[in-house]
Amino acid sequence: MAAELTTSQLSQKHRATLAQALEVIRTRAYWSPHPEHPKAYGENGSLSAAEGLAAFQALHGTRFELDQPGTDGWTGAEVSPYGPELGVEYPHADLDVLLPAMRAGMGAWRDAGPETRALVCLEILSRISARTHEFAHAVMHTSGQAFMMAFQAGGPHAQDRGLEAVAYAYGEQVRTPEAADWSKPQGKRDPLNLSKSFTAVPRGIALLIGCNTFPTWNGYPGLFASLATGNPVLVKPHPRAVLPLALTVKVAREVLTEAGFDPNLVALAAERPGEGIAKTLATRPEIRIIDYTGSTSFGDWLETNARQAQVYTEKAGVNTVVIDSTDDYKGMLSNLAFSLSLYSGQMCTTPQNLLIPRDGIMTDAGAKSYDEVVSDLAASVAGLLGDDARANALLGALVNPDVKARLEAAAGLGEVALPSREITNPDFPDAVVRTPVMVKLDGAKPDAEAAYMSECFGPVSFAVAVDSTEDGLELLRRTIREKGAMTVGAYTTSQITEAAIEDVCLEESAQLSLNLTGGVYVNQTAAFSDFHGSGGNPAANSALCDAAFVANRFRVVEVRRQA
Repeated sequence: MAAELTTSQLSQKHRATLAQALEVIRTRAYWSPHPEHPKAYGENGSLSAAEGLAAFQALHGTRFELDQPGTDGWTGAEVSPYGPELGVEYPHADLDVLLPAMRAGMGAWRDAGPETRALVCLEILSRISARTHEFAHAVMHTSGQAFMMAFQAGGPHAQDRGLEAVAYAYGEQVRTPEAADWSKPQGKRDPLNLSKSFTAVPRGIALLIGCNTFPTWNGYPGLFASLATGNPVLVKPHPRAVLPLALTVKVAREVLTEAGFDPNLVALAAERPGEGIAKTLATRPEIRIIDYTGSTSFGDWLETNARQAQVYTEKAGVNTVVIDSTDDYKGMLSNLAFSLSLYSGQMCTTPQNLLIPRDGIMTDAGAKSYDEVVSDLAASVAGLLGDDARANALLGALVNPDVKARLEAAAGLGEVALPSREITNPDFPDAVVRTPVMVKLDGAKPDAEAAYMSECFGPVSFAVAVDSTEDGLELLRRTIREKGAMTVGAYTTSQITEAAIEDVCLEESAQLSLNLTGGVYVNQTAAFSDFHGSGGNPAANSALCDAAFVANRFRVVEVRRQA
């Protein structure tokens, strides 16, 4: 097929961005080519706020055409957590037709080489970025995120994570030269001479199993890591959050076509209600890579049963904050209140267990008892969410009925320090909006352990009384080792205690944030600088993003020739 986008054009447009991304993953400095502010869009071909909303609304009640091989019907049943039915229908695929079609373009994509693949991926991300306002509404109305969070996390932050994966993938592939002349001296005899070539070859079709809460942020790293390393990608969205990834697939197919490659290198696998095709897909021999974000039970199933594939999972964990002491009591309370409230706690990085010595802590405001710390934190959350308009902007909506059920059940697990309250969203009266609940538990009582040693995904936190900071660190260690953690937070003014907390996290491979009292929160990470997960504890077997996340998506095949 004739290419409308040449490698030269792509290089001129994106090579500097790739170079900068390679530099910042080395320095871990702050950088983003994707603006976070909505007003930054609307010029140079990008959609304005009004244009993005109109584009999203124009999709309602339509068939989402992708021109994929093997389409045998249409499906779609997305209902926004804010109430409206989206009414979008997606192509349903006959996998026996679609999967062979996806493999057909692998040879040309492999032969294009790492740099061209990277540049094509950057063009896909560039076009997604231009439609950030449209994507933001799609993320908002499938995940329940409030608009600004959907805009930032579902837009520029997700795009940053995709670019980060491309940079790591490119760097690992070019680590080995394309060719080398080899000569071994033989003393008085002629040397042995060989010409060698080295080619990064893909594993096969990659399966992306999308999640409901962060379809783009959690989806883009695996999608772009696989595509940049030469693998076709089959995108299987969560049935409640199809639209953001369907839009992504459509953009990718358009760019691949314009660059002269087979559009079927990226395809969508939407499922009918109750069909549950993830298990069927995951064990098909054509699937050689799987990226998954979701429950521990299904993640464990994939790791056990998808033996033909390289499986990357982000599952569940019990995120913990150790509160030993602080020199900024007000800042600590404010920071924790925001972390507990953001997106109704529906983040894999939201703190759940707050470990507080039962004899209290020392602060710049004097000694504070366990009860005072808990009541002051509850008051800080209540104050943050006291205004309903602000609360709606922070909380978003509960993503599904299971979260609401867990929230309601949590109140029966112990003494409620902060009751949850219902909030009405005037723009979306059908949205289920609830403030967080905080429950006091005694860490020494066996009946409390079942609660705090299990993930309770959603706006639920447990203030766990421990005998001492040292006992809290032992509980932290056991929690990470047995249940996993995506994040750990800690507050202390003691260098000795800080070192002890750090040792636990180093030994158990958990990402640690210390003494956060400003505008950075334990449940937020920055692409190019922060690692999301470690891959070293049960919460996830991979990290976003490091070399290990990309390096096993391809192998290097050597051809030796007599010189």
